Amino acid sequence: MTDKEKLPYRPCAGMMMFNDEGRIFMAQRIDQTAEAWQMPQGGIDKGEDPGEAALRELKEEIGTDKVELLAQTDDWLTYDLPEHLVGKVWKGRYRGQKMKWFVYRFLGRDEDINLETDHQEFSEWKWIDLSDLPDMIVPFKRDLYQALIKRFGGIIAENAGRNP
Repeated sequence: MTDKEKLPYRPCAGMMMFNDEGRIFMAQRIDQTAEAWQMPQGGIDKGEDPGEAALRELKEEIGTDKVELLAQTDDWLTYDLPEHLVGKVWKGRYRGQKMKWFVYRFLGRDEDINLETDHQEFSEWKWIDLSDLPDMIVPFKRDLYQALIKRFGGIIAENAGRNP
């Protein structure tokens, strides 16, 4: 068993993307047998700017980066993997993730979203109400998602329905 406390966090960018109605983009992971919905997220390469990583990951994961940045975290938010996943995911090198989060208004049309990318991670997607977000995420990320709602819910509500 890996001593979790000695492992670092994996640097990652998370993207909270909403549409004109203020609904949040969520996608079903392709590599899970159980339902595992999440917002887009991905690793930050060594030397890469977190904002650049976020846009790269959007393009890689959902086929589009037609977005407008409205907010981001200044600090890093973390989550720990549950014990049964430590040592198994990310080649056992990390205890969890430290994340910079970016809030984007989606500027495209639903047809611009394409999950069938070169490195497909999701099997399906949908827009959901912000209040439904915590119930859809795996339990070990739930506190993080609730913190995101507190931080960014007002920005999303304030900007929903506004044309950029």
